Amino acid sequence: MNVDDLDYEQIVAVHHEPLYRFAFSLAGNPDDAAELTQETYVRLLTKGGQLRDRSKVKTWLFTTLYRVFLGWRRHATRFPHFEISAVEPELPHFTPEMADEVDGVLAMDTALQIEEHFRAPLVLFYLQGLAYKEIAEVLDIPIGTVMSRLSRGKELLRKRLCVRLQKSAAEPEALDQDEANQNL
Repeated sequence: MNVDDLDYEQIVAVHHEPLYRFAFSLAGNPDDAAELTQETYVRLLTKGGQLRDRSKVKTWLFTTLYRVFLGWRRHATRFPHFEISAVEPELPHFTPEMADEVDGVLAMDTALQIEEHFRAPLVLFYLQGLAYKEIAEVLDIPIGTVMSRLSRGKELLRKRLCVRLQKSAAEPEALDQDEANQNL
C-alpha cells in the first residue's frame, strides 16, 4: 500500500488521538508525545509502502511509535543528558588562555603519548578524514570498536592536553624538563 496524500490525511484523522494518547503514556510529557507522534507519521510517509494490508495500518502505527520510543530510550540511556552545572566539578579545568596555547605540534606530541590502539583511529578520523566504516576496514575491527576507541581516545587526548597546559601555565620550566627527559 502506497500512502498518498488522501490516504495520509485519512489515516491521521482516524488515528491521531489514540496514537497521541499512547505516545503521551510512554513519554510522560506533551512535547515528547507530539514528537513521537510526528516521527511516526514521517515514517508512515517514508516507509508506508512496506505495509501491504491497509487494515493493519493502526497496528503498524502503534508498533512504529513504540519502536521509535524504545530507540529514544536506548539513546538516552547510552548518552544521558546532564546540565553543565551538575557535572562542572568533574570537568577538567580548561581556560580560554590554555586553548590559545594549543598548537598542532603540542596536540600531535600529546597524541603520540596515547596508546596505539586509541591513537590509530584518532589519526585516521581527524587527520586522514576516514569514515567509521573505512577505519574499521583499515584496522580490521568492528565499527562499534572504532567508535568506542575514538571516544576513549578523544577523552585521553583532552585530559592529557589539559594536564600539559596546566603544567606549562604553572611551571614553564617543568614542562621543558619533561620534554627534555622524553628526548633522552
